[in-house]
Amino acid sequence: MESARQTRSRAPALRLFRVRQDLRDKTIKDKIIRRDQKTGDWDMILPPASSRGQAPGQPKSKYPLPARVVRGIDRQLDFQKKILLLENVASWRASLRAQGRRLVVTNGCFDLLHVGHVTYLEAARNQGDALLVGVNGDAAVRLLKGPGRPVNSEQDRASVIAALEAVDAVSIFRDRRATNFLSRAKPDIYVKGGDYTLETLDQEERAVVESAGGRIVFIPFVPAKSTTGLIERILSL
Repeated sequence: MESARQTRSRAPALRLFRVRQDLRDKTIKDKIIRRDQKTGDWDMILPPASSRGQAPGQPKSKYPLPARVVRGIDRQLDFQKKILLLENVASWRASLRAQGRRLVVTNGCFDLLHVGHVTYLEAARNQGDALLVGVNGDAAVRLLKGPGRPVNSEQDRASVIAALEAVDAVSIFRDRRATNFLSRAKPDIYVKGGDYTLETLDQEERAVVESAGGRIVFIPFVPAKSTTGLIERILSL
């Protein structure tokens, strides 16, 4: 006869079981769910669509093999939680390092979000395990882009970036250069657009990244996609 210890040793890392309980006011009745023991999230397993209409004489299974898993059924989305105060960047970064996750960092104005932005950010995220985006403050954007910019405020721009799946965190920095932001973030990988080279990159930013052991990667922009071009098209309508 098996001991309790032997039974536990055969249990999978993700335990499947039926429950009847409420999770955040959403009633989950007689569903198969599982708790991811690494993240602590509850996941719901949905049966395959084909099981809804089974052929006559085919035995029915109350809980057929899952077709897909709905992740984190007890977790509400809130992109605002991704927006970090500059003074909290260092502690957030330290928690990633403790988990052994490689941090990718990039920065920019991101005034009117377009396909070039989201393609660039996704490519940046794929360089590592988490992506932190630094967003230039309004005063810095005016210095960099000229009067009339930005079109959207720094808080609005940070919010839109934070809502993207590819982005893990966002922080607004108000200096013209990203040096202070980078000294707090200490990226493993610092991503810049393809219009830069190691020689044309701000050398103080380069020194901060490389002195912390980070490397610099350049990702090409999507051709003919820019905020300036988008504004010109809107004004010509």
